[in-house]
Order: sequence, then C-alpha cells, then structure tokens
Amino acid sequence: MTATIYLAWASAPIPGDLAGPWTELRPLAEGLAAVESEETLSRVYHEIKWSLPDDAALVVAPLERRPKLKYLSQGATTWFRERLPARAED
Repeated sequence: MTATIYLAWASAPIPGDLAGPWTELRPLAEGLAAVESEETLSRVYHEIKWSLPDDAALVVAPLERRPKLKYLSQGATTWFRERLPARAED
C-alpha cells in the first residue's frame, strides 16, 4: 500500500507528538498539520478527532498535488516537495 498525504486543520492545536496510524504527522501552523499515512481518510480523521476537545472543528483531506505554501513551519515546502508531485501549472 502506498502512503497518502493528508492536510488536517482544526480549531484547536493538533498535538505534534500525537501517536497514530501514520508515518509522520508534521505541524505546519497553529491547528494545521500534514499527515503521511497508509491508512484511510476515515482512520486518520478519527485518530486526530479523538485527540481534540469535543467542540473543536476539524477538516482532513487527502492531497494529490503539492499545495502552494507561505509562512508555514520551516521545512514545510521541502516536506511536501519530497512526497507530492508538482501542480500541472507549476
């Protein structure tokens, strides 16, 4: 099985040291993280959801192409570049 890259946003901080079904969970900014996992979207979503306060909003989405980034944690662009192909217009 090949790994999928997910982008997760929550209205509460996502713990950077959160153990879960992923190869890596990389905090990008307050409440924003990139996740590399061979697990399903549902499994990744629920593992993050269970770590947050009950009233926290959460969105988790798979990425197929490298996103455009600005002012995120150091090394974020390289992290995505190593895992996702460039966008067609880049």
